[in-house]
Amino acid sequence: MRTFCSKLILTLFGVCTLFNLSIAQTAKKTGDGQFIHNATTDWKAEWIKIGYAEDSVIHPAQYFQKGFKLDGSVKSARLFITGRGLFEAQLNGRRVGNAYLTPGWTSYNKRLAYQAWDVTGMLKKGENALQVTLGDGWYRGALAFENRRNYFGKELSLLCQLEVTYTNGQKALIASDDSWKSGEGPIRASSINNGEAIDHNRELQVNKPVKIAQPYKGMLVPTESYPAIKHEVFKPIKVITTPKGEKVLDFGQNLVGWVELKVKGKKGDTITLKHAEVLDKAGNFYVANLRGALATSTYILNGKGEEYFEPHFTYFGFRYVEVKGLQGDLNPDDFKAVALYADMQPTGTFECSNPMLNKLQHNIEWGQKGNFLYVPTDCPQRDERLGWTGDAQVFARTAAYNFDVQHFFKQWMADVALDQRKDGAVNFVVPDILDGAAGSAGWGDVSTVVPWTMYQVYGDTSILHQQYESMKKWVGFMTSKSTNDLWNKGGHFGDWLSYRSPDDDGSDAITDKYEIAQCFYAYSTQLLINTARVLGKTDDVAQYSALLDRIKAAYRKEYTTYSGRILSNTQTSYVLALQFDMLLEKDRATAAGYLVNNIKAYGHHLTTGFLGTPYLCHVLTRFGHTDEAYKLLLQDTYPSWLYPVKMGATTIWERWDGIKPDSTFQTTRMNSFNHYAYGAIGDWMYQHIAGIQAGSPGYKQVIIRPEPGGKLTWCKASFVSQQGKIVVNWKIDNGHFIIDAIIPKGSTAIVYVPDADGKNVQEKKVTAGSYHFSN
Repeated sequence: MRTFCSKLILTLFGVCTLFNLSIAQTAKKTGDGQFIHNATTDWKAEWIKIGYAEDSVIHPAQYFQKGFKLDGSVKSARLFITGRGLFEAQLNGRRVGNAYLTPGWTSYNKRLAYQAWDVTGMLKKGENALQVTLGDGWYRGALAFENRRNYFGKELSLLCQLEVTYTNGQKALIASDDSWKSGEGPIRASSINNGEAIDHNRELQVNKPVKIAQPYKGMLVPTESYPAIKHEVFKPIKVITTPKGEKVLDFGQNLVGWVELKVKGKKGDTITLKHAEVLDKAGNFYVANLRGALATSTYILNGKGEEYFEPHFTYFGFRYVEVKGLQGDLNPDDFKAVALYADMQPTGTFECSNPMLNKLQHNIEWGQKGNFLYVPTDCPQRDERLGWTGDAQVFARTAAYNFDVQHFFKQWMADVALDQRKDGAVNFVVPDILDGAAGSAGWGDVSTVVPWTMYQVYGDTSILHQQYESMKKWVGFMTSKSTNDLWNKGGHFGDWLSYRSPDDDGSDAITDKYEIAQCFYAYSTQLLINTARVLGKTDDVAQYSALLDRIKAAYRKEYTTYSGRILSNTQTSYVLALQFDMLLEKDRATAAGYLVNNIKAYGHHLTTGFLGTPYLCHVLTRFGHTDEAYKLLLQDTYPSWLYPVKMGATTIWERWDGIKPDSTFQTTRMNSFNHYAYGAIGDWMYQHIAGIQAGSPGYKQVIIRPEPGGKLTWCKASFVSQQGKIVVNWKIDNGHFIIDAIIPKGSTAIVYVPDADGKNVQEKKVTAGSYHFSN
């Protein structure tokens, strides 16, 4: 069986995970022990590694065990633990905690997080046992486009210590050292991209010595963010036999996590679960867009009654699962999909009279869920799953409406600063696994946009203090690449995935990359000025204010005409110029008119890509064209936000036309169906349909300013701010605009009440309380 399993693993994906029956059944539970946020300790433990030669090809998971005796009753106990590699811990056969894929993903070569768990109730007087399992994870597993291995290191290792306080006040410490034992068991290998395999025939054998591993040279820090945990559970909505004869489960939602399976069979029966986001035009199972990611779970039965399987050191992005190897009929009740994402608290709700917009909001939320495990990834399914900085910065404001992401972003931004190059260039992805690739406009600006956004939402200056030097370095990098204050050097992604004409008729919306770069140069400089003001750095305010004037003057000289047109003459060119105040005030209304004319020329369709899209409707509203913003939002043919919704999407797509109207695919090369970037429209929906806006950092002053349009007749929304819950319910009834609002204690508000046509706005200044207005 061992030889068979090894061959199977190598054939399928080179990496897999196996778990014995008793452990797997325990893992069905939520887990015992309470996570302690941001807890610190004085480390006494030593890093340990296996004391035997491992299979260097399939990388079986590594098990570590320590038996110990407690001499009295336990008053309190904390387990501090981390690993170079992913870990799961058990105390006395019970899983510690409800977190998965711990210790999460940081820039491992510079900073490694550890977790703390209150395990008081898991210990007993007398004999106890602590077991920890390590898998490759992000540390040395297959990563990104080429399934790169060993990026952060070649050897897994464990650091943990259990701190016990007895009821009599005495203390005990059980720490990782050379007295532990190591070995192998049912987990034979594991891979983030490729999946896992579990063999119930492999017995756990942890009887070999350990070795002391090399000390960690980076910073050991307590986890500040939220661990990834299990959330929603989905049952299959249908069982499909495809035209090719494949047996496929449809869970109805494109989610991120895995499938839990219960099954009976014979010893040696092998079941494989392959994961996919979509079916092809013919209705067959489709995985070409996963590229090099095999995304497969492989389970080998021992034949001892009903068996339970789930993976432990991987995750999948999927709606559909192909099942192979099952003996007998496929019973959908034996399968359930479990969503896995960070333990973020929901903060926003949005609902309106248009069902398509409600579905869009649903898709935005699920795009965020699936890509917010430990870092904000671009996509969760293919051989990428990286913390692309451009995607994160364009979506950050929308993300903060949907969920509490304060600590999520604060922890990740610390890695943005750590990975930042010495010359100030900000990496394309963080943690960096692209060998220092950095410096693109719109991507590097994550260093300024996200800290300022988090401050605006949460009112906490600590992230500004934490990131200030990184912000300065990024602006300094742009300055160093500029000539006469014009940033016209280097490689840039530009307005990524903007409109390309399917007819090659010359209507492609291509915006000059250096024109875009100059706009973001100005934007980051402005945010640096804002931050310097908040932090009281008056000399920096003066220095960068002078620089900003020169940047904008250089832009106008290089990229604008006397009549107010902009060089590229695209929607994105006008949007960025207007959003970032690149034009003289006297020329802005004219430019906004050119933008509207451009939109009309495309039949009221957007043509923007990743960098223009987040600001498009905001600019239209700012310059009095909210009616055009609604037309864009409600457009349901390509390219538009509602086109994917009409095509059956349950998350946000990477491309405007990932699936074409004839149900063929735009491409197989780069075509994710769970990619949150275009979901940045959610920010506008909250701010201008619902009308919930921050009048000051942390919502100490609230602005309620709904702008009705698009034939919407009602909207219900809420947001849990740092001050409390803000609620807005409005409707149009008998020609009147009626609004009910709740302002939390600690906030004041200005409520703007339009009439049913969005005009004749009344202004109401209020304090905390519940209000009812009509116009």
